[in-house]
Amino acid sequence: MTLAPDFVATAAELACLLEVSAVKPGNVAPGRHFHDTRYEDFLASAAAIGPALARAGEQAVGPTVLAAIEATTRWTKANTNLGIVLLFTPIARAALMQGDAHALTHASLRQGVTDVLEATTVADTRDVYAAIRLAQPGGLGRTGEHDVNAPEPPTATLRSVMTLAQARDAVAREYATNFAAVFDLGVPTLERARRDGLHWEFAAVETFLTLLAAAPDTLIQRKLGPAVAGSVSRQAMRVVALGGVRTDAGRDALATFDAELRDATNGRNPGTTADLTAATIFAALLTGGWKRA
Repeated sequence: MTLAPDFVATAAELACLLEVSAVKPGNVAPGRHFHDTRYEDFLASAAAIGPALARAGEQAVGPTVLAAIEATTRWTKANTNLGIVLLFTPIARAALMQGDAHALTHASLRQGVTDVLEATTVADTRDVYAAIRLAQPGGLGRTGEHDVNAPEPPTATLRSVMTLAQARDAVAREYATNFAAVFDLGVPTLERARRDGLHWEFAAVETFLTLLAAAPDTLIQRKLGPAVAGSVSRQAMRVVALGGVRTDAGRDALATFDAELRDATNGRNPGTTADLTAATIFAALLTGGWKRA
């Protein structure tokens, strides 16, 4: 049976909804808003990207990313999902190009993602740069080579420019490593949590904590520097060591951690780790994770 585009779109929307509905430290969640972004903005964004991702098998990565961000901006002025869209698009395209839905596994999906990334072009870079400028992400900064705001058009493939940016951005690192964080750490963690009986919210939080403990959040790193990002990552390690969502001590530490990350500027928001969590959920859903629950 061929994987249907509407199934991929629904899985993408559901992954976004599950991720933002889980109360993850320092992130927007039900009843936990930022000064410039509310939980409802993320709900609208989740619904907005479905149609673009449904067409990911018919068009290249760049046009799909741009179409999804254009759709998002019709519903919210905040940058709610640039990282998510950048991560979801190669996964959606790989899934839709697999052909047989029953044969889709973590390994085949990851190989498909690798093939999609290797096939990216300079035209993809141009469209992705346009999407980034449209989304206006915070903490982007300036780079000396292939800067997204440079007046001249890009001259390198999307995979190439992402590889150059991998040290300062975890989403770019996924493009450079064939989605190593998602497939090597995120998906096994999420599926283990589900097998152990954790509901989707706790499974998402456990995945988020595991990813954050493994690597400092690059959004925090760009905004506040590596020392702060490293400190936040070590805090996540301590919560995990106490049992995280699985124990009373872990849940108490999780609540304290969440409170410590929240301030008026949202500077300590581990937003890139949240994007990786959403991509993990998406990959799991596409490979039967919902039915295996």
